[in-house]
Order: sequence, then C-alpha cells, then structure tokens
Amino acid sequence: MQENRPLAGLVAHLVLVLGVLIVAFPIWYTFVASTHSLQTILSPPLPLVPGDRFLDNYGEALVGGIGQIGGVGIGRLLFNTAVMATAIAVGKIVISILSAYAIVFFRFPGRMVFFWLIFITLMLPVEVRILPTYKVMVDLGLIDTYTGLTLPLMASATATFLFRQFFLTIPPELVEAARIDGAGPMKFLRDILLPLSKTNIAALFVILFIYGWTQYLWPLLITSDSRMSTIVIALRKMVSFTDADTPWHLVMVVAILAILPPVMVVVLMQRWFVKGLVETEK
Repeated sequence: MQENRPLAGLVAHLVLVLGVLIVAFPIWYTFVASTHSLQTILSPPLPLVPGDRFLDNYGEALVGGIGQIGGVGIGRLLFNTAVMATAIAVGKIVISILSAYAIVFFRFPGRMVFFWLIFITLMLPVEVRILPTYKVMVDLGLIDTYTGLTLPLMASATATFLFRQFFLTIPPELVEAARIDGAGPMKFLRDILLPLSKTNIAALFVILFIYGWTQYLWPLLITSDSRMSTIVIALRKMVSFTDADTPWHLVMVVAILAILPPVMVVVLMQRWFVKGLVETEK
C-alpha cells in the first residue's frame, strides 16, 4: 500500500527539478554561446537566449576547416572518434565474452591463474602501461592509424569479470541439455549464451562507448596528423592561453557536437542499459 504524502512528493519533485537545472544549465549556456558571434562572447554578460549565428557557426565548423586544428573539418574528427569509440566498445565486449566463456565452461590447467592475471591488471593504471604500449605501436608502424588508436584499449578486465560472474549463474542443467542435444561449444555460445547476455552486452556497450569517446591521453600520444585526431583532442587544441586568440564561438560548437553522439547512444539504448544494470533474473 502506497501512502499519499503530497508534501514529500512536492519536495522530491523540487529536488529533481533543481538537479536537472544544475546539470542542464552549463549545456544550455554552451549551446547559447555556440549561436553568438565571437565579439558577443568576449563582451560579457552573455545573453541566455540563442543568437542569430546558429547556421553560420555550425556551418563553418562542419564544412570549413578550423585553423587551430590544422584546417581539419569537424566531420572528420567526429568520424575518427566514432570509429575509435565503436571499435573499442565492440572489441572489449567480444574479447571479454570469449575470455569469460573459456574460463567458465572449459577445464584446462591454469585457467584460474589466467583469470587472476587478467583481474590483477585492474590494479595497473593506464599511465603505467602507456609507455611500453606506445613503444610497441611505434615498432609496428601503427602511429596515426585506426588500429593504433583502438587496439591497445580493447582488452578489459572489468568486462571479463562481469561476464564471468554472469556465466557462473547459468544452470549446469542447461549446459548438459545443450550437450545432449549435440550443441558444440560455438553453437552453445551463439544460440544460448549470447541471447541470455544481450542486456549485459547493451549496458556494457553504452559504458564502453562513452569510455572510448572521451579518451584523451592515448589519442594525444598516438596521433601526430591532425586528420587522425579525435574531437576531444581538437577541442583542447582550439583553446589558446589568451582569449583573443581562441575562437570561442567555434569552441562551443565543437563542445556541443562532441556531446551529442554519447547522449544519443544513452537515449537510444536507455531501456537496455537499465535492464542490464538492475535485472537479476535472466
């Protein structure tokens, strides 16, 4: 039975509205700045309503090249970042599923040793591994390539651990029934495990896509050609030490465009994302 407490409901809604305003206001302010001219932005206070430069600013950023980032258009940078984020998310999920599948359903010497070796890598921050990884990429000639951007970031101990914990909840009777029906290892993985894991995969994809989209340190090291930069790197390059040298109207445009793809992924996959995090019964 649910009690009717109008005062408590009102307070809860006010807190939610306040939270939304606190989170949304900087985004709104950035969008408003992206629709004004540079002179308006440099002459505070900035209006809180959109200006008349929306088409001009966004057209200049998307179609024309921006000098601060080597004359590269934002479309190219968004494409690079999308390729990087998607490849990292898909690669992490595929490798983690196969690793967890082998550890849980196959019996071979040292399988738990391999699992703990994977798990221990969680204790190693990226900064510890970044120099030897960079040396390997240089030796392989993968600087300024999509392979160099994505391959070193594909392994994930966290995703392997999560899939292992889920696979351990699979009833042994289901495994035995599949074996009796003549299902081989790959058929069991494809027809039984993957459908059962779809909500987990969706939730991890959202998290890992955002992880790949917001990468800064590794793309900064592995790319020297402006045409291979990501949107985050470009955003940093556009900001100068002096306000007069920074095209703030274009910086705000790039910031808004950098936000949109992760937001779209979260919105489109919200239902699967929530189910993958909170669903306990598969």
